[in-house]
Amino acid sequence: MAASREMLKKLNKLLEPKSIAVVGASSNPEKLGNVILRNLIEGKYQGKIYPVNPKYGELLGLRCYSSILEIKESADCVIVATPAPTVPVIMKECAEKKVGGVLILSGGFEEVGRADLAEQVRAIAFKENIPVIGANCLGIFNPYNHVDSIFFPMYKLGRPNCGKVSFVTQSGAVGSVIIDAASYYGIGISKFISYGNATVLDETDLLEYLANDKKTEIIVLYIEAVRDGRRLLATMKEVNRKKPIIVLKAGKGTEGQLAAKSHTGTLAGNYLAYQAAFRQAKVTEARGIDELFDLMKIFSQPKARGKRIGIITNGGGLGVLTTDAVEEEGLVLARLDNKTVDELGKIVPPHVNVRNPLDLAADASVELYEKTLERFIDDENIDFVIVCVLFQTPTLNERIINVFTAASENKKKPIVVVSVGGAYTDMYKKILESKGVPVFSSPRSAVRAINKFIEYSGGG
Repeated sequence: MAASREMLKKLNKLLEPKSIAVVGASSNPEKLGNVILRNLIEGKYQGKIYPVNPKYGELLGLRCYSSILEIKESADCVIVATPAPTVPVIMKECAEKKVGGVLILSGGFEEVGRADLAEQVRAIAFKENIPVIGANCLGIFNPYNHVDSIFFPMYKLGRPNCGKVSFVTQSGAVGSVIIDAASYYGIGISKFISYGNATVLDETDLLEYLANDKKTEIIVLYIEAVRDGRRLLATMKEVNRKKPIIVLKAGKGTEGQLAAKSHTGTLAGNYLAYQAAFRQAKVTEARGIDELFDLMKIFSQPKARGKRIGIITNGGGLGVLTTDAVEEEGLVLARLDNKTVDELGKIVPPHVNVRNPLDLAADASVELYEKTLERFIDDENIDFVIVCVLFQTPTLNERIINVFTAASENKKKPIVVVSVGGAYTDMYKKILESKGVPVFSSPRSAVRAINKFIEYSGGG
């Protein structure tokens, strides 16, 4: 059953709440209710927080309530972290109190054969138009207002800064990997939503919400199984026209489909049918978590007009490998404009051959990178620029960060950086990615992502 318009309107109460009740709050640091409460406090959530547990009078300096009904106001967001058999009663209390919405983190529903409990939750939610995310999920994280139901301590799992990418994930485990890696590499996000069993709201409902969310420009979707494929397909088609959707589908083989059913209580379905649907909707499919991150980074770039690639490098071998990858992916090595060739001839040292790929050699300076990159960006024959760089050379220093950042920020042309190395390279990579510059650790992964991005841009 699809969520009503009234229910979807209330979804904002869950993602932008002015008050949060935590049912199952605890003094035990190993309990979910304790971790969530601490994360809200330490994460600087500015709204009202109501711990709920009849065992306590106070928790972490906050008054603790015996039930939802004891709280004077109606909480915008109710986070439930109690055993599954208790949830239907809590839902009835939420309905009576007219709360904004409910996040059910608890497992123990369809995935373990207790569909009866899920049906009770569903019946109350649809009767009272209460938006419910879950059950069996991590819930939500919104860095803009510090709403955080993720039950991993902050010192163990990083929290990303504000950005433009929103995640919708059926798996809490995959979601936690995405959140942690995004935080580590400085990739900002808009919203993170883990929806688990999709007892009430499903991936299609959440896509509809994010389609109208002004802070979301890119949507990343991880799915294992879908209840209403036709509805999802129609929604993806509509949303993907204005905001790119990147999807990672799990449960592709027979055993994977069975694993998905034991995970969320829903059969994953035939993967070939999903592939056909993704192609029809023109969404971009990632083949694994690594490629998901690659695509997420590159989709922040301005759209590519075509598939003509320009390559600049200070290491000849990297340029050759990148050229190979370009050809193997069916892209085209750009032919430099005569004006570009003339201008480059006046800039580069005599030992540099003016061609594409442009090998500046190991003694290339920051200034040489800056000038040649400007010419490539201005060349109308180039649709996409790949900058290969060995940061370790004696002639480069931290000023190269400003060069690449400025080139990316001017939005004239999509640009990515490819750099292979160890700890020193990784330091530069993290700084650049925190500034919104896509950086790749191999030419092949960069070019694969570029190819999919060009296809989405309509320049293929």
